[in-house]
Amino acid sequence: MPAPRKALVLVDIQAAFADPSWGKRNNPHAEENAGRLLAHWRAAGAPVFHVRHLSTNPASPLHPETGRIDFHPAVEPLPGEPVYDKHVNSAFIGTTLEADLRAAGIEHLVICGLTTPHCVSTTVRMAANLGFTVELVHDACAAVAQNADTSWRDGGKADPKFIHQAALDQLHGEFA
Repeated sequence: MPAPRKALVLVDIQAAFADPSWGKRNNPHAEENAGRLLAHWRAAGAPVFHVRHLSTNPASPLHPETGRIDFHPAVEPLPGEPVYDKHVNSAFIGTTLEADLRAAGIEHLVICGLTTPHCVSTTVRMAANLGFTVELVHDACAAVAQNADTSWRDGGKADPKFIHQAALDQLHGEFA
C-alpha cells in the first residue's frame, strides 16, 4: 500500500499580524519558519494550500479594507497554488478545501500558521474530525497577546507563550 499523500496547509500567515494591536507574540519567527518549510515543500514538489482570513469586522486588522490581508512575503503563494479565503476560524467552513484535498487524494495534512489557539487550532481539530491525519508544525505557529485576554476573570493578560503551549497540549494526541 502506498504512503498517504501529504499536503502543506498554511493558515492565515498574513501581513495584518504585524499590526501592533495584536500585542506581544510567543514566536516572532513563525513566518520565517513557515517560509523555510514552504521552500522545502515546494522543492519536493509536494502540494501546498494557502488559507487567508478575511474578517467581516471592520475594526479587525484582517478586514479587507485595511490593505493588510496579503500573505506575509515569506509564504507568498506562487501561481497555481490554491488560495482559500475564509471568514471564520476553520479553513474548511465556506471553502472548497476539503473537497479539493480529497480530489487530490490527500489524506495527511501538515499545518502551520497564525494564530495557534484560534484559526490554526480550529482547522486542525476540524481536519482530524473529517478523517485527515494531521501534523502541526509548532515552531511555524504563534499566539499573540490578544489571544490571551484574561480580563473577564482576573483583569489581565496571560503570556502568549503559555497560550501557545496550552493550545498545542490540547491538540496533541487527539487531533495532531
